[in-house]
Amino acid sequence: MKITNTFIAVADDTQATQGIVPPEKNGEPSLAWLHYSLLGEHPYEYDLDSFNFEVYCRRNRIAPEHREGHRAAFFSKGHPCMRASPLTKSYGFGAHYNTSGKIAIYPMDSVAYRKFLNDPDITIEMALRAKRPEKSAQGARLDPGSRPKGLHTVA
Repeated sequence: MKITNTFIAVADDTQATQGIVPPEKNGEPSLAWLHYSLLGEHPYEYDLDSFNFEVYCRRNRIAPEHREGHRAAFFSKGHPCMRASPLTKSYGFGAHYNTSGKIAIYPMDSVAYRKFLNDPDITIEMALRAKRPEKSAQGARLDPGSRPKGLHTVA
């Protein structure tokens, strides 16, 4: 299923108050840093499948000439959407899927972020919570017809 015309708002339990550039981890690019780097440098270039595959190839240092051999195995199983990205869970970035399903990120302290939240033509979904509540199910998924209440919106 292709995700289109959807905005992923930051997790309701995020500690971020603005978009934060993720750090590297032990001198290596962290998953969050890879997400930030790819989507920051190439907004609306990747759809979810191509984005996840590019992240996989970079994390596993798969050279471009060897990628085709890894494609079938990679796509034989499911992969998370931007609701599960550390950018939307912990680092203060929202993710927008345009009408073609291509992704771009926006810091939660930006005008563009607020515009997406207030756009009645965009489906708003919450990122998964960074920490699972003790007696609750997975992260909140908003009804596509509803607008988030008190969620960093601007009147």
